[in-house]
Amino acid sequence: MNTINFSECTKTCIFCSLTCSTCADLCLKEIDVEMMRECIQRCIACAEICDLCARSNQRESSFLVDICTLCARVCDHCAEECRKHNNEHCLQCAEACRQCAIECRKMAA
Repeated sequence: MNTINFSECTKTCIFCSLTCSTCADLCLKEIDVEMMRECIQRCIACAEICDLCARSNQRESSFLVDICTLCARVCDHCAEECRKHNNEHCLQCAEACRQCAIECRKMAA
């Protein structure tokens, strides 16, 4: 039987994508949704690039270094915004993004 192994980068990207999606959803439920607009947009963008990065990593894409580099930048961008908001889901998202950026930079090195 064949086993599928996931790299730390893949696992971290998947976790970050899910965390960002959850954060965006919870931001939509905040009282002042307009204040959360930038956070929601960054979380959605981050979730999308993390999904792409995880899939590219598993396929060993020839563009993996470029995708990981971009993913790290988008994760940094998302974390920067999430840190501005003093609620648990944004702080958790910022940390997930920070960890993902670290793993993506390792993979791109």
